[in-house]
Amino acid sequence: MAKGRELKGRIKSVENTRKITRTLEMVATSKMKRATDRVAAARPYAMALGEMLSHVYSPDLAQQFPLLRRPAQTKTIALLLITANRGLCGGFNSNLIKEARARIAEWEAKGITVEMHIVGKKGIGFFKYLGKNIASQHTDITDKPTAADAAKLVDGLMTRFAAGELDAVYVTATKYKSALTAPPGTEAVLPVTPPSTGGAMRDFILAPSGAEILEALLPAYVRNAVYRSLAEAEAGFQSAQRTAMKNATDNATDLLQVYKRTYNTARQAQITQEIAEIVGGAAAL
Repeated sequence: MAKGRELKGRIKSVENTRKITRTLEMVATSKMKRATDRVAAARPYAMALGEMLSHVYSPDLAQQFPLLRRPAQTKTIALLLITANRGLCGGFNSNLIKEARARIAEWEAKGITVEMHIVGKKGIGFFKYLGKNIASQHTDITDKPTAADAAKLVDGLMTRFAAGELDAVYVTATKYKSALTAPPGTEAVLPVTPPSTGGAMRDFILAPSGAEILEALLPAYVRNAVYRSLAEAEAGFQSAQRTAMKNATDNATDLLQVYKRTYNTARQAQITQEIAEIVGGAAAL
């Protein structure tokens, strides 16, 4: 019963695989809830920062702050790509890499130099394989990103932008919308573009002055934009891993049914053959 033993081995292997995928699905479901709560908690603060910035901002104040500087010509761009350290998440990492490569190709076609800054082992490994120069790489961002993580990633870029070494800073990450929708996207974080308030009144008495408020507000606004990208990337990764592991578990269940049915059919055929041989032998005697 060589075929039967082989099928039993396959059944055992698929059952073990299903245990692993089911466990990963449960872990991802738990982490996804915490990650989405983190995203939801970050949005009101981001909206308040944007609203305050739009009220304080004015063209005459903009001349005083390098983070609002808009270069006449874009020559050098820093791209911060946020991927995951792990796989088993469907097309999550590959979609982000595809988005980054498309933006890089678009900029380089215009003669712009692109400086790569990558978060996550998957993105780092891919661009190293391509032989791309990576200006900075980070694999120490956990599944619970913090404001300190965002500051570590972007503070140096802010300094270089203010000094005129960079003309723009972009972030490529997932844009978390729901558990089933987290498409990759690229947005500029520098120079800072104050959000529109739809013509809201700006006639305020400011204390301290608008310049002092902007001095503290602009770096916080940029760090918060990067923090939200980290939080949404983590939520997108957990959602993608949950979906991928659920699909893998369902596929393993379907495959087990096929193997068990095939095994039972083969076993029944062997029993029938053995009975026929016994009956035939008895009749010959």
